[in-house]
Parts: sequence; structure tokens; C-alpha cells
Amino acid sequence: MSRQIFVNLPVRDLDKTKAFFSSLGFGFNQQFTNEKAACMVISEDHSYVMLLVEDFFKSFIRKAVADAHQSTEVLMCLSCDSRAEVDEMVAKAIAAGGKASKEAKDHGFMYEHGFEDLDGHLWEVMHMDLSAAPPQF
Repeated sequence: MSRQIFVNLPVRDLDKTKAFFSSLGFGFNQQFTNEKAACMVISEDHSYVMLLVEDFFKSFIRKAVADAHQSTEVLMCLSCDSRAEVDEMVAKAIAAGGKASKEAKDHGFMYEHGFEDLDGHLWEVMHMDLSAAPPQF
């Protein structure tokens, strides 16, 4: 069975958040996008991020919403086709109002960098050459 994943994230300003991720090249599934939520497509038919306005997000949970500027509850990681694409995505995120979350690291078979979005959520961006990966990581 093939599964899909829908990561749900609380956001403060949906329009600004959509503009931020649009500037990084992501699109949205309009069928599941309205004034309370936006369905950001990571991989067609497989991976999505539901960007939910905080009050709407709260309707699905019983706990308090974490302030991602103060603490980290989740770390998302996106793969890229090249090292250049990794650096390009982080540069676009910074230009759109985000900030670098860490320095770029080169592990030989894997290159990684990261950014913090407008709501403080952490996104790692990486390129991995599986043919150069050690037998067991």
C-alpha cells in the first residue's frame, strides 16, 4: 500500500506564509486551500504540508500550540537534486524573510543546510548521493 503524508503546521499569517513558500517554488492544491488552511504540495500524490491558521490548528488538538520561535517540536527535511539547489532554496528562504537555521555541512555523501520559516518552523534541506553513502549510516 502506498501512503501519503500530510504534515500539519500552525501559522500566524496564512497569506504571508503562502507567499513565503511560493517564493521557494512550492505550489498549493487549491482543492484543499481556503482562508483557514493551505495545502502545500511537496511531492505530487505523496507529500503535503497543511499550513493551518493557528485557531483552526487548535481545533484538532488538546495541547497548547508550541511557539516554534522558542522551542522545536518537529524538524522537516526536504531532499534536493543537487548541492546547488540546497543553497538556492536556503537563499530564497532568507530573501523571503526566513533565516538560516544552521551552517551548511558537507558529509561527503550528503550535503545539508537549513532555514527557519516565518513561524519559526525548522526546515533542513539536503542532497544525498546514495552511491557514495557508507554501507551503514
